[in-house]
Amino acid sequence: MDNTETVRGVYAAFGRGDIPAILERLAENVEWEHDAVDHGIATLVPRRGRAEVLKFFETLQGFEFTRFEVVNLLEGSGQVAAVVRVGHTHKGTGKTFADLEMHLWGFDARGQVTRFRHFVDSHALWKQQQM
Repeated sequence: MDNTETVRGVYAAFGRGDIPAILERLAENVEWEHDAVDHGIATLVPRRGRAEVLKFFETLQGFEFTRFEVVNLLEGSGQVAAVVRVGHTHKGTGKTFADLEMHLWGFDARGQVTRFRHFVDSHALWKQQQM
């Protein structure tokens, strides 16, 4: 399976709510939100390891997704960049969010995900979560 197919599989598993299938594709010590600064947004906290990534997916329970559409996947040099249209409502505030995000996936020689990062309008995401 090439890296693009791995990313497609991760997004398909996300759509089914199959988090164990996602975790299987991750290296044991995966860097989630690598090289990011923690700005207090639960979904964008830098994490390391599968157990920490599971906590990321637990934070998503606070959102009702209205859209998750992969627009394009671009692959090169052990990385896949995904352009994704996302829409959701924050269950705690009732506020909506819609944006075009970029997800950057990094892979090792065995095809496991070693790094992941969201590139998103973090200020708009932060505002959505404020009462």
